[in-house]
Amino acid sequence: MANRFVRAEPKRNRMRDLRDRLDSGDIEQLEPFGSAMTNALTNARYDPDTGEAVWIEEDYCSPPLAMERAEVLDEYFESLTIVDEDVDEAAGWDRIDDLPSLWEQVLPATSDQ
Repeated sequence: MANRFVRAEPKRNRMRDLRDRLDSGDIEQLEPFGSAMTNALTNARYDPDTGEAVWIEEDYCSPPLAMERAEVLDEYFESLTIVDEDVDEAAGWDRIDDLPSLWEQVLPATSDQ
C-alpha cells in the first residue's frame, strides 16, 4: 500500500454530483477503495494558485490509481497527476493543510455540504 499525493483539475459542472455521491455513501461502498477514497475526497483541498484539487489517496494499484480512475476519478477530474507516488500520509496532509477546502471553492456558498 502506498499513499499518493494527487493533483487534478475539477470538472466544476460535475462537483455537485461527486459531493452527493460522497455524502450518500455511494462511493464508500466501492470495493476495495471506496472508504479510503471517500475520506480523501471529503478532505481534499483547493490550490488557488493552480485551480487544482489536491489530496492524499491510499492506493494499492499498479499502475497507480488505476481502479479509482476507472470507477470515479476520471468522471470528475481532468489532468490527474500523481505528484508523489509514496508519501507519508500525515506529512502529505500537512503539506496541504493551509489550503482551503475543495468543497468551499467548487460548490455554491448556499449549498449545504
